[in-house]
Amino acid sequence: MTGALAIAAVVLASASGLPGLALWRRPVLGQRLSAGVLCLAAALGIAAAIPVLAGATPFVLHLPWHQPNASLSLRLDPLSAIFLVPVLLVPALGSIYGLAYFPQEGLGARAVRLQLWYGLVTGSMALVLLSDNALLFLFAWEVMAICGFFLVLADPDRKDAQRAAWVYLVAAHVGTFAIFAFFSIVGSARGTFDFSGWQHLGSTGAAASWLWALALVGFGLKAGLVPLHFWLPGAHAAAPSHVSALMSGVLLKTGVYGMLRATGFFESPPASWGVALLVLGGASGVLGVAFALAQHDLKRLLAYHSVENIGIITMGAGLAVLGRARGEPALVLLGFGGAALHVVNHALFKSLLFLGAGSVQRAARTRDIERLGGLSRAMPWTAGLFLVGAAAISGLPPLNGFVSEWLVVMGSLRALELPAGDRASFAVLVVPALALVGALAAACFAKVHGTVFLGHPRTDEAAAAHESPRFMLVPMGVLAAACVAIGALPALFLPALARGAASWSGLPLSDLAAPAAAASASAGLVSGLAVLLVALVASLAFLRRRVGAGAAAGETWSCGYGYPTARMEYTGSSFAQILNQGFRRVLFPRVRFQPPRGPFPTSARFSTEPREAVLDLTILPGIRGYVAAASRVRGLLAGRVHFYALLVLATLVFILAWRLLWW
Repeated sequence: MTGALAIAAVVLASASGLPGLALWRRPVLGQRLSAGVLCLAAALGIAAAIPVLAGATPFVLHLPWHQPNASLSLRLDPLSAIFLVPVLLVPALGSIYGLAYFPQEGLGARAVRLQLWYGLVTGSMALVLLSDNALLFLFAWEVMAICGFFLVLADPDRKDAQRAAWVYLVAAHVGTFAIFAFFSIVGSARGTFDFSGWQHLGSTGAAASWLWALALVGFGLKAGLVPLHFWLPGAHAAAPSHVSALMSGVLLKTGVYGMLRATGFFESPPASWGVALLVLGGASGVLGVAFALAQHDLKRLLAYHSVENIGIITMGAGLAVLGRARGEPALVLLGFGGAALHVVNHALFKSLLFLGAGSVQRAARTRDIERLGGLSRAMPWTAGLFLVGAAAISGLPPLNGFVSEWLVVMGSLRALELPAGDRASFAVLVVPALALVGALAAACFAKVHGTVFLGHPRTDEAAAAHESPRFMLVPMGVLAAACVAIGALPALFLPALARGAASWSGLPLSDLAAPAAAASASAGLVSGLAVLLVALVASLAFLRRRVGAGAAAGETWSCGYGYPTARMEYTGSSFAQILNQGFRRVLFPRVRFQPPRGPFPTSARFSTEPREAVLDLTILPGIRGYVAAASRVRGLLAGRVHFYALLVLATLVFILAWRLLWW
């Protein structure tokens, strides 16, 4: 029954765009049917995942496929079930959101095409998680990459969308080449391309490290690890907001799933692999939030926070790898549990924030933070729901982001119990890294929420904004409720995380029971205290409002600013100026500063424009230099046969010399 539900979810999700195409003359009905089919697929897939997470036997199916080395092998185990829940839930809510945000009635063929790719990418992501054969996995992976290209290119007339889509497609295929190499080497060595035959790979020696590096590059490109994140900000900013929610919330997580699945193939991975993941995760977390602080485009800012949160997930995975290397069940449980729960949590609060950004853009006609302001009066529901997501992504209790980060912190502190001089004790540095990331994230979202929703409108469009329709608010409300539920009741989710950790690591579930219970009690205690504190503050605010309802009101001393305007308020640039200065060596910002002059200045201006260090300052200049050099060489060789002969001779000599030295 579980397998039938999972397969039905893949099929229905992949075909969910067809009703909109078939009923293109009745666009409202067609789009609602498409959304309904995708929601049904999500319900079936989640219904299949829950029993597996509760302890049911994993679903396994093996059917022949008339292709060399391929088979229709499917597996739904606790690891894939954890990822399957957000992979189906977020697109389903996004399809409801799209009824008002991207209506087929108004956009016609563009909306029909987007629904087709939207459903197909959801089905392909689910198939990636269920695949138990390398070729089936690569087939689903390639369909997912192509669908992502067309989703980013939803508005093909925009230059930024064209550029972002092609950068994404190139990055996706570079990653696919690395994954293909990893699968080819392992499959050839084992004599099978079924994942079930790849267990207990040797993890010692240079060959194993190179294999793992291929998997890390291939899946790290999809996940957006620094410095492989260069495709991510442009793609997420150019896509429609419910597509951005899908890409950031769940499509990136297929890269995380691939890293975990590939690492799980190896028996007792060395501690150096875990340290490498900790370093990459720490760099991604700190640099991701630093890049976000410098952004003025609301969606690019949220995209860089995806880099930050992928860093947090990777640090948790690094702790779990260290736990396997040292035989520490508690470290495995806390590291894997923190990483896997943060996968789910990030899917929830990041999707909520992207949907909130779409509401803001739809109402104010801009994503530029500097041109917004005062939207909380006209859009109170959007402002409140966005605030829930901002608090969750900042890791504040009692919301879900705190619980997963707390597990990672507890795992890091476990490293203090390791013997002195052990390389794995490096993991204790995760604590200050997470503290820095959390503080910077809180500062960034204080800037965002204050600049966008508080104060006075900075443009006529912001002043004329209005609240979003219910089709947009309901999915945001569901995501916000899930953030609160996981944060307030973390103990409900620890058993499923323990089963996932046991499935991934091969450790007996009984060895993980005690650390899971301790983690549940600890996280539950902190979340409970936070809930009580929030309730106390809310009660005091309510009482103060009731008691002061009849008090006389009078104007307080205003320092000469009794009638403030938008020009007197902090902009996003000025709010984050000091923090951005601390990261100027990695942000490379362009600063435009026009200071006030004279005793009665009439104008002053300050703004910063960040640049993408990897793409704009490294990759693209390198490509341009290579093209220029190749053009010069081609000009030298054009029409000169003796140069061609000399080049062929030099190549043959090089090949012969290399072959002799190799032997």
